Amino acid sequence: MATMKLGSKSEALQLDGCTWVCKSELVSDVVIEVGEMSFHLHKFPLLNRSGLLKKMISEFQSPDGKCCVLQLHDIPGGAQSFELVAKFCYDVKIELNALNVVSLRCAAEFLGMTEDCVGGNLILHTENFLYEVFDSWKDSIKALETCDEGILSQAEELHIVTRCINSLAVKACADPSLFGWPVVGRISMKSPEDSSSIPWNGICTLEKSVSSAGGGGGDWWYEDVSFLSLPLYKRLILAMDSKGMKPEYIAGSLMFYSRRFLPGLTRASSFREGPNRINPAAVSAPTESDQKVLLEEIVGLLPTKMGVTPTKFLLRLLRTAMILHASPSCRENLEKKVGSQLDEAALEDLLIPNLGYSMETLYDIDCFQRILDHFMLSDQSASAISTTSPGITTDERQLASSCLSLTPMTMVAKLVDGYLAEVAPDVNLKFPKFQSLAGVIPEYARPLDDGIYRAIDIYLKSHPWLTDSEREQLCRLMNCEKLSLEACTHAAQNERLPLRVVVQVLFFEQLRLRTSIAGWFFVSSDNNSRPHHHPHPHSHPHGEAHKNDLFPPTDDITIDDEKDNDHHQLLAVDEMRLRVSELERECSSMKQEIRKLGKQKTGWGFFSKRFGLGSKSHLL
Repeated sequence: MATMKLGSKSEALQLDGCTWVCKSELVSDVVIEVGEMSFHLHKFPLLNRSGLLKKMISEFQSPDGKCCVLQLHDIPGGAQSFELVAKFCYDVKIELNALNVVSLRCAAEFLGMTEDCVGGNLILHTENFLYEVFDSWKDSIKALETCDEGILSQAEELHIVTRCINSLAVKACADPSLFGWPVVGRISMKSPEDSSSIPWNGICTLEKSVSSAGGGGGDWWYEDVSFLSLPLYKRLILAMDSKGMKPEYIAGSLMFYSRRFLPGLTRASSFREGPNRINPAAVSAPTESDQKVLLEEIVGLLPTKMGVTPTKFLLRLLRTAMILHASPSCRENLEKKVGSQLDEAALEDLLIPNLGYSMETLYDIDCFQRILDHFMLSDQSASAISTTSPGITTDERQLASSCLSLTPMTMVAKLVDGYLAEVAPDVNLKFPKFQSLAGVIPEYARPLDDGIYRAIDIYLKSHPWLTDSEREQLCRLMNCEKLSLEACTHAAQNERLPLRVVVQVLFFEQLRLRTSIAGWFFVSSDNNSRPHHHPHPHSHPHGEAHKNDLFPPTDDITIDDEKDNDHHQLLAVDEMRLRVSELERECSSMKQEIRKLGKQKTGWGFFSKRFGLGSKSHLL
C-alpha cells in the first residue's frame, strides 16, 4: 500500500480519556470539540493553516474572557480526521495512506486549508497523493471503500468517487500485463461442467492467485469489488460496461456479489432438494428489505445479451425474488430472461415452489407457463429474423428456420414433458392448466411422444375422476404413431386410456411390423440377387498357395456367415409374420365386437378379458 509521510516533529499531542492535550509550555487558548472528543490546542498554528478556523476564532466572543471553545461536529471523518489535521498544523509526523487520504482530503476542504493560507497546505498534499492512489488497483479499492455515508457527499463534490471508479474500470477492462501494478484475484470462475469443485452458480471457492506476470482470467477482480456498498458497486459495474467490459465477466461479478449478500440463492430451489441450506459465509446477511432492493438492482444490471448469464442463476434469482416479494417488473424481467434461453435450463431448477397467496398447487405452474410463453415468442422472433433476410430463397428460408428452432424446441419439449410428469401427481392441478401447458409445444418438436405419454398416464392415474371426454382430449396431445415399441407395449395394456387410443396403438404397431417385414424382404432379396465371387485358392498375388492348411480360406468363412445370416433373417421374418397374423385376427375380432356393443364400458370389459387386463371393476 502506497504511503506519504508529512511533518518532521515528534508526537506533540497526548490523549487523556476523551481529551487531546498539546504537550507545550504554553497554556492552551482554544478548545475544538468534535463529537465526544475535545482538543486543547493553540490559536496560532490553526490560524496559519485553516481559513475556516481563522474566521471562527476571529468571530468568537467570550463575555467572561474564558478560553475560546469551537465546535466542529460536522467535519468529514470526525475526530480521527481532525486528529491528523491538528498534527499537520503542528508539523507532527503523520502518514497518508489509501485508508485515510479521502477523509483527510474532505476535512482539509471543509477547513479551507488552501494555498492562500500558506504554501504546501494539506489540500495540496492530499490531492497529490490521491493521484498516486489511483495508479494502484489495491489502493483504489481501499480508498473507494472508505467513501461511506459519513464523507460520501463531500467525496462526490470533490469528484473523488468518480475518479476512483474510472480508475478501477480502466484497470479491470485492460490487460493486467500492460501495467506495473500487481493484480491478485482469490476467486476464479470455472466451467459449469466442472461440478465437482463448484457450488451451484459456477463460482469456485478455491483460492487462486493471479499475478500480472502469470496472466489469468478476467475474473480476478470479483472478490475485491464485492466488498463495496451497493451504490458504489452499481456505479463501478456501469462504468466497466461503458468501457467495454465483456458481458460474461459482468454477469460473473454480479453472481459473486449476489451470492455474498443474498443467502437465499444458496438454498434448495425445490422440495426435492431437501431442507434449506444457509451459506456459512453469509451469516451476517442484510435485512429482507435490503435484500429485496439489492436483488432488484442486480436484476437491472444483468447483461442484455442472451446466454451470457447462466439459466440456473437466473432461476435462483427468480425463486429468491418470489420469496422476498420483489416488484412485478423485476420478476417479469427474470421470467423473460429465463424464457429466452429455456433450452439451457435443468428440470430441477424449473420446479419452483409455489409461494403465492393461494398456494393451490405445490409448484408455481403459472410461472412456468409464462416462462414457456416467453420462449415461444423469442423462438418465433429468431426464426422470423433469420428467414426474412434479403437474397435467400424459399427453400433456404425453410431450412434455416428448421435448423434454428428444431434443436432448442426439442430440448424445451423434453423439459416440458419432464415438468408435466413431475407436477401431474398433484391432485390440485386442474385439467385445463395441464392441457394448456402440454399443448404449447408443437407436434414437430417431439421426435418421440414417450415423454408426453408418460405425463398423461401419471395425470390419469392421479385424477381418476376425469370424464371420458377429458380423457379423450388429453390423449389427443400425443401422437400414437410416434410412440416407441416399449411405449406401445405399455399403452396396449393400459386400462386408463380410452379404447379408441388403444386401438390406434395396436393399429400403428401392426403397420410398423408390416413395414419392418417389407424391409426384411427387400434386404433378403437384395442379398440373394447379389453375385458372390470366390477367388481360386491358388490365386495368390505372388502365385503361391496358402502355406498354413490349419486355417480354412477366408472365402469359405464368408460363405458360411452369409448362410447363417440368411437363416436368421428367415426366422425373424417368420416371427413377424406370426405376430402380424395375430394382430390382424385380434383387430378383426375387436372391430366385430365393438360394432355389437352399444356402450364403451362394455367394450372395455371385453378388451380387458381379451388381453388379460383384470376385471371390469379395476378399470373404473
